[in-house]
Amino acid sequence: MKLYVGNLPFSATEDDIREMFGKHGGVQEVKLVTDRDTGRPRGFGFVEMGDDEGNAAIRALNGMEVGGRNLTVNEARPRAETRGGTGRSNRW
Repeated sequence: MKLYVGNLPFSATEDDIREMFGKHGGVQEVKLVTDRDTGRPRGFGFVEMGDDEGNAAIRALNGMEVGGRNLTVNEARPRAETRGGTGRSNRW
């Protein structure tokens, strides 16, 4: 199960998240999203774990205060397909 974790403190590390979610089961992967240009954290990320463990983590961690912020934890929505490109029209 892939979980979305939002409203993270900008100081959170992948190890912090792995430890927090690890209390609810085995964590397969943690990915914190960073700004492409600056490399700074964007305050959200994704955690992969088993279905039962993921549901337990959602129940335990959604709304929990961490670093003065209330976490948002839920099942990640599938990523929308994009066509790529620059978003600009090729018309002259």
